[in-house]
Amino acid sequence: MRKIGLLVVSLAISVSAFGQEIDSTFFQDSRNLCTKFLGIPVDGTRFEVNQKLKAKGFVRNYDATERAGFEVLEGEFNGKDVDVYVATNNNKVYRIYLADKNCVDETQIKIRFNNLCYQFENNSKYISYDSISYRIPDNEDISYEMSVNNKQYQAIFYQKFSESDSILIAKYLKKELLKRYENYETLAALPEESLINIAENFLPIAFLKFNSNRNVWFTIKEIYGKYYIAMYYDNEYNKANGEDL
Repeated sequence: MRKIGLLVVSLAISVSAFGQEIDSTFFQDSRNLCTKFLGIPVDGTRFEVNQKLKAKGFVRNYDATERAGFEVLEGEFNGKDVDVYVATNNNKVYRIYLADKNCVDETQIKIRFNNLCYQFENNSKYISYDSISYRIPDNEDISYEMSVNNKQYQAIFYQKFSESDSILIAKYLKKELLKRYENYETLAALPEESLINIAENFLPIAFLKFNSNRNVWFTIKEIYGKYYIAMYYDNEYNKANGEDL
């Protein structure tokens, strides 16, 4: 036990430096670690994701499909009727976009936006790295702010790694460290739980980076003097990054 204890201390130093070298393709290639919508990975082809969405109860919106040029779904999400769009880059899904079907007035949209902020803030599956509050004050004139000052009302949250995610990451971390660490026998005996603790405490920059690629954000949109919420579940790994230029 004393040998393992000393190894943990040594690994804490090694892992801290190792954090900058973690192969991001591991996170990119693992669908289990990307952003999820209703448990569905934001990854794969549009057809695959649409089929999974249909299994959740969403159906084809023929009017929106005709306008968009690809299949658009509709259904209920978080108590609201929404249209659901699946966006791709090089035939790989990078976003599931939801838009309220019903527009509301300024008072109602402030309540809706603030309620969503509250729900995300109090959901243990999400974390926010901003210290500011996204809530809109009751006396704020959002119509004036949006039309005159071009103010955008949006909030962003990040999906936290689940316990099973952390175990998967720890196993990968253990495998990579075994490639370069001298004490193979002792490291091999180190429980994944210890590596999870090391990773969470000594890889904050790396985990912040990987969490930031699992973002969910929403914003207020205006059309003809009415407002609706647009929500985005993004897989940043699949977004265009200039590779086609």
